Amino acid sequence: MRITVTVDGTTYTDEVEPRQLLVHHLRDTIGKTGTVVGCDTSNCGSCTVHLDGQSVKSCSVLAVQVDGAEITTVEGLARDGVLHPVQQAFHDNHALQCGFCTPGMIMQSIDLLADDPDPDEHAVRHGLEGNLCRCTGYQNIVRAVQDAASKLKPGATHLVGGE
Repeated sequence: MRITVTVDGTTYTDEVEPRQLLVHHLRDTIGKTGTVVGCDTSNCGSCTVHLDGQSVKSCSVLAVQVDGAEITTVEGLARDGVLHPVQQAFHDNHALQCGFCTPGMIMQSIDLLADDPDPDEHAVRHGLEGNLCRCTGYQNIVRAVQDAASKLKPGATHLVGGE
């Protein structure tokens, strides 16, 4: 099947097998290797991307389902070499250890902050409960999301990347 999809601002038209998962299309066909293959069962969240502005686990979406859609991967977040505020907050707060879950955590965190721009610790933990990290214990991830929230607030003067 032929699909056309916009990924990180670039439009791609490709032939795909009807059973090909979006995560494999992104990695193997388009070259977006920042989208990680974790479990292939939608349990870990490492493959999270934004599909038309909403976070989805790309291992649970078929490539044919995204025909005509707009996808943002972790690689499409930075602008002109400047990290997105959530990416910067993860860096600043040491919210990673091995880094395997980080792309999915960042993408889900952005979606979480779009729904709740000022989450408390419980809201962050609840919003990220579909994304697993086996290394950090989540404390620094929660701290990073709350730090990013403070930088994304309207009127914040310490924004990263001019957002």
